[in-house]
Amino acid sequence: MLHAMSAAARILVVEDEPAIADTVLYALRSEGYAVEHCALGRQALARQREAPADLVLLDVGLPDLDGFEVCRTLRGFSAVPVVFLTARNDEIDRVLGLELGADDYVAKPFSPRELVARVRARLRRHLPAEADAGVDDGWRQHGAFAIDREGCRIRYRDRLLPLTRYEYHLLAALLQRPGAILSRAQLMDRAWDTDADSADRTVDTHVKTLRAKLRAAGATDDPIRTHRGLGYALEA
Repeated sequence: MLHAMSAAARILVVEDEPAIADTVLYALRSEGYAVEHCALGRQALARQREAPADLVLLDVGLPDLDGFEVCRTLRGFSAVPVVFLTARNDEIDRVLGLELGADDYVAKPFSPRELVARVRARLRRHLPAEADAGVDDGWRQHGAFAIDREGCRIRYRDRLLPLTRYEYHLLAALLQRPGAILSRAQLMDRAWDTDADSADRTVDTHVKTLRAKLRAAGATDDPIRTHRGLGYALEA
């Protein structure tokens, strides 16, 4: 039986090894996903601009641009979920990928069943659930912010913010207690499900990207306040 979500979702697979690409394409199409394949990073970026997919599976070792560069460029114009596929499983590569805005990291060799499960989980968080007429749509207002925790979405002044997975969880943690100062360790514990090599660097990097997206959404005064030596607080 096809999943309702998978029938509507479009996935872009960026992988230059034909055998791996064929395996991934078959596994995803068997679940009912609409799948497109690119073997080059520049080709994938152009395709995502022309016809945006709902999720990108991205190989790190591409022949023209490495996956990290593709992800960095992608984040300049899209908040699409990105799952890295790579033979490199070092912690520093995982941390770099996540800090660039990736949502997950799958090391080769991998089980196609596990890959499909990860894709489904990412899409479930990213794609908005259909709302029935007359039913609570899940949004909760906090000053200029509104959050839909089931849909993992946040709006600022009625503009939907294009957040990555960790940006969403970080901002959601701050919205849970507006005005309260949360330390970097507290934010790491609430927003990340894996350990990072440096809590300070990881949190600070994501606060920086959040501030940029809030400015792009019309924020004139920075709603995320830095309290030196203590942490961050949100003025909602």
